[in-house]
Amino acid sequence: MKSLSRRSFIAGSGVLAASVALAGCGQQQGSGGASGGGAKKLTFCLDYTPNTNHTGIYVAKNKGYFADEGLEVQIVQPAEDSAEALIGTGKAELGVSYQDYIANAYAGGNDGLVAVAAVVQHNTSGIMSRGGEGITHPAAMENHTYATWDMPVEQATIKHIVQKDGGDFSKIKLVPYTVEDEIAGLKAKMFDSVWVYEGWAVQNAAVQNMAVDYFSFISIDDVFDYYTPVLAANVEYAKKNPDVVKAFLRAAKKGYEYAIAHPQEAAEVLCAEVPELDSALVGQSQAYLSKQYQADAGSWGVIDGTRWSRFYQWLNDNKLVEKQLDVNAGWTMDYLA
Repeated sequence: MKSLSRRSFIAGSGVLAASVALAGCGQQQGSGGASGGGAKKLTFCLDYTPNTNHTGIYVAKNKGYFADEGLEVQIVQPAEDSAEALIGTGKAELGVSYQDYIANAYAGGNDGLVAVAAVVQHNTSGIMSRGGEGITHPAAMENHTYATWDMPVEQATIKHIVQKDGGDFSKIKLVPYTVEDEIAGLKAKMFDSVWVYEGWAVQNAAVQNMAVDYFSFISIDDVFDYYTPVLAANVEYAKKNPDVVKAFLRAAKKGYEYAIAHPQEAAEVLCAEVPELDSALVGQSQAYLSKQYQADAGSWGVIDGTRWSRFYQWLNDNKLVEKQLDVNAGWTMDYLA
């Protein structure tokens, strides 16, 4: 099973090399909502291949929530350009991005996209290692190997948490991230620790009955409680068509609320819409993520400006972006009801 990783973390220059494996999730196609005449057509760009981060979108399609809003939504995957490039240039009106990717886009001069809703309320990524080897906190990464993508923000994050935990970053042996499956890489002892999403790789380990240890970044420092992933919109399109963006978000919110209330059924919808997915992993992941979409927020999709700006300030302070960011830029709650 290939994994959902962040191999292209903050690079913003292309799509993920790894993809979700084609393992057979059933053959029934989702019914989808038939859109009547005059439906507003939208292109929605995923960040990677379909996975449980996207369940609410597929539920909204399958259950007819988009159609109910008078929308006909085409879901596409990024090809050579990143989702940020497609959304920022208006080739897709909306799509999936990440707060750190938006930071990189803005620093590089692409300010044509803006986050309009949080897909998952808190950062659910962290460090996974083989179970029982003691890497249960950052300082324990010393004298072990870590699979790196050789990205400045990635390595700065690891250095920060290790030092905060009283460890010495220089004692970690960095090895190239050369696999598409973190579980396979850990089993083969290609590395001892790796950055993963708890909602996918850790759940994949559970499906494969592999014992792993895991700690999250937000358990070490709140500065890393940034938004990953988010729904983003093309800025100009949203300004010219606010009612359409609001309608899209109403339907998407309804889709994610369904996934929160009915994780098993939502997993079945995702499998019906994307039958090549692994049903066991989708079910396991959905059970986890359904509790994370909204988490402790008042409602799904809310973005907290304090948390947003705190992470951008950290990027600025550590000189990890090409130019200083406006710490309050890149997001808006104007379109989310």
